[in-house]
Amino acid sequence: MYPGILVQNASIVNEGKTFVADVLLADGHIHKIGKIEPKPGYQIIDGTGKHLLPGIIDGQVHFRDPGLTHKGDLYTESKAAVAGGVTSFIDMPNTVPNVLTVKVLEDKFAIASQKSLANYAFVLGVNGDNIDEVIQMDTSQFIAVSDDGLYFTKKGNLLADNPETMEKLFAHCRSIIAIHSEEEQIVEENERKYREKYGEDVPVALHPLIRSAEACYKATKRAIELAKKHNARLHILHLTTEAETHLFENDIPLNEKRVTTEVSVHHLWFSDKDYMRLGTLIKWNPAIKTEKDKIGLLQGLLDDRIDLITTDHAPHVLEEKQKPYFESMSGAPMVQHSLNCMLEFYKQGRISLEKIVEKMCHNPAILYQMHKRGFIKEGYYADLALVDLNCPWTVTKDNLLYKCGWSPMEGTTFQTRVMQTFVNGNLVYDRGKFNEKVKGRAIEFGS
Repeated sequence: MYPGILVQNASIVNEGKTFVADVLLADGHIHKIGKIEPKPGYQIIDGTGKHLLPGIIDGQVHFRDPGLTHKGDLYTESKAAVAGGVTSFIDMPNTVPNVLTVKVLEDKFAIASQKSLANYAFVLGVNGDNIDEVIQMDTSQFIAVSDDGLYFTKKGNLLADNPETMEKLFAHCRSIIAIHSEEEQIVEENERKYREKYGEDVPVALHPLIRSAEACYKATKRAIELAKKHNARLHILHLTTEAETHLFENDIPLNEKRVTTEVSVHHLWFSDKDYMRLGTLIKWNPAIKTEKDKIGLLQGLLDDRIDLITTDHAPHVLEEKQKPYFESMSGAPMVQHSLNCMLEFYKQGRISLEKIVEKMCHNPAILYQMHKRGFIKEGYYADLALVDLNCPWTVTKDNLLYKCGWSPMEGTTFQTRVMQTFVNGNLVYDRGKFNEKVKGRAIEFGS
């Protein structure tokens, strides 16, 4: 065992408690927690007055590698992630080529092993083109299968729009099925209605009326009914409406749930009031909706109907975003700032530190059955973030790390700052400096 890193006197937030202790990191793992005497060779980090969290696990990102690397790639976006305290991520299948085969999936793992500063997992894509191949596979080998983002390739790729395809998958799939839940038929009818009124110059403020609450609710309700019929493992991605939160249960532990969901941080942060100020910069699918929905989503998070917090980090170059409504790409970068957003809610008294850690660290590890990640426990991988809860800073272009070079958070002043991030026991981020000699690892999962 090499001498290790000793984090002293930090306020540790873990499993519903906050307590002061030292943590010794050695051989990639948490070696000891308690009162620890320094030994020669230890690298000492003073955690006095700071909070030590498990590394954030972002369960839904689009890091754009391969094929869309003008927007972002596994190096740039993982670098932004670790600066934000994110130590692990799960990447979606809408790269180029789409991840519809095991060969393409394996290629992504190979790229990540050379480029990613954070730990990584990749989802196999599933749609009408490969459904028959997928259901013949041993799907338990995949952390999840998903249709997310594949609708950008062509219409009809959303499982929520294809009950027969969805039912076939639910009947045969042994992994988590993570879906983008909107009913395209409703969306298309809304598009037609507003085109008749505005032509191609539809105001972006109408985005939540086009990709409407009804389109989300109907799709989610139907998907849950089919999943329960087949006892499938369904996970609804990026929930956006207060109404949908009531379709989920909070009376059993997460590890017993068959139907789960998440909220992406931008749906907690923004509402339809922000379209006037930010326009297409906050155009996401599903859409940011009303203030009532934003409040309802936070409540669903607090009372455990919503299980995870993610980012749906989806960078586009600014030119792709600043086009007219129908041409503007949907999605935006968030992974560098997601923890800061949630800590801002903590500072406002709206959520506890323990609940943030539960939803951003513990629960992703539980849901996806990640091996020895998501908790501050002896013997677990040393994925950690040390944060200062009283260190204000403002988001500017100069401190953005996204390859696309912009953020809807620009101009926001946060009260909290990530000071250090440890990935597999390595100090990868230290107050603005990076150790790029070490790379993240593929996430092991499964019971």
